[in-house]
Amino acid sequence: MASCSGSSVHTMPCRLPTVFILLTVIFDTMGIGLILPVMPDLIREVRGADLSNAALWGGILSAAYAVMQFAFAPTVGNLGDRFGRRPILLISLAVMAVDYAIMAMAGTIWLLLAGRIVAGIAAAIHSTALAYMADLSPPGKRAQNFGLISAGFGIGFIFGPLLGGILGGFDPRAPFIAAACLAAANFLFGFLVLPESLPREARRGFDLCRANPLGGLQHISRLPGVRTLLIVMLAYQVSNFVYPAIWAYYTQAAFGWDAGKVGLSLAVYGVSIAVVQAGLIRAILPLLKEVRTVLWGLALNVACLIAYGVASAGWMVWVLIPISATGAVVAPAMQGIMSRAAGAGQQGELQGVLASLSALSMILSPLMMTQAFFWFTRDAAWPFLPGAPFLLAAVLMMLSLAIFVGGQHPGTARPVDTQI
Repeated sequence: MASCSGSSVHTMPCRLPTVFILLTVIFDTMGIGLILPVMPDLIREVRGADLSNAALWGGILSAAYAVMQFAFAPTVGNLGDRFGRRPILLISLAVMAVDYAIMAMAGTIWLLLAGRIVAGIAAAIHSTALAYMADLSPPGKRAQNFGLISAGFGIGFIFGPLLGGILGGFDPRAPFIAAACLAAANFLFGFLVLPESLPREARRGFDLCRANPLGGLQHISRLPGVRTLLIVMLAYQVSNFVYPAIWAYYTQAAFGWDAGKVGLSLAVYGVSIAVVQAGLIRAILPLLKEVRTVLWGLALNVACLIAYGVASAGWMVWVLIPISATGAVVAPAMQGIMSRAAGAGQQGELQGVLASLSALSMILSPLMMTQAFFWFTRDAAWPFLPGAPFLLAAVLMMLSLAIFVGGQHPGTARPVDTQI
């Protein structure tokens, strides 16, 4: 691990801040993963709807969460550049803990919707967590250390869905209580051990014109070679969010899986992601470098999405999970390329813009993918094709690959060389 670079961080070992950042990502992802297996059952409970209609409401809840992330991620990132990372991280964790506790008591779909709106605002913490990691890392190591953040997501998806499936077997509300406890425990840990990573001399003034999705995007896209990668990232993430948007509904409709098996499958996916991001990416990046890692990762994702779309038996999904997880090398490699183009005082802004793109993807993807699922699984559907959302995602991933191949990127003077 790279040594700590901020002056405040030198007051204690770098290990504790890094552990806190990883735990923040792990626990937040666990909070999301905890509720994924029970959302179909909980929505049907509060709405009295069938699975196809519950999927539509699931798309609305996911989109509301993402709208808030889209709107507030640049604001949170810019606040971190102005006031430091520590206060932003701690306030967000406190809000998350309270919000999950409220959702655990929700008796209507509207209270669930309100809870997801607040959670979306608090989840803008991801941009600050990534900026903190950028503060700790020399430029040449940022892609690998962003891989650790992605590994944290994978670890969260190991334990979150697995625990959510177990707790959901007792009560669909129990996972929300567990998520509240995790957020509260992490807040306490951060309050005790987290130093500030951004020195005062590296901070910049808060500019409202840049602290919004459009203003931040306009400013960051001026960095050399970044505009194309932002477009690639958007298309990639809209496609990739098919997994959390549709997985529980897809596996129930296609293979008859219950909440426990859904949770177990997501946990296996999380293990695979963690192995890729914490270990395999450190072998891939020195071999292929960042640009070619993105290229071949996108191509692998296209193949896997098509395979999910036409899978006819559950065992095929178990085979595909570790293969498709390897495609997760794309995001940290692209983040590493873009991070090199931004200065120390722009890391929060850059990560805020990337978080907004991620949130925009989470707005578009659930609405698109759940609609595709609805039309191909409803009573009158022909053909009956629960994997239709994955085929749609494959088309979007092909678009992302095509744009990347034709673009220019930081550190390259010409379009991507596709030969290894």
